[in-house]
Amino acid sequence: MNDDKTGFTPLDPGRINVMDPMEFGYWCRELGCTPDQLRWAVAQAGEHVAAVRMALESRAVAPD
Repeated sequence: MNDDKTGFTPLDPGRINVMDPMEFGYWCRELGCTPDQLRWAVAQAGEHVAAVRMALESRAVAPD
């Protein structure tokens, strides 16, 4: 079930496209992080959602 109120779903739900503002916002909401935290996690782990999720979880406070 998709809880996103906009009805948006990414074209590739396994990867994060930081170049698409709508998708970037979706992943910030989905992962419960700030844009800076998401950029940091993608820089650390790459674009795969599972790896980004692990990076965010392994670091209690990512840089703001």
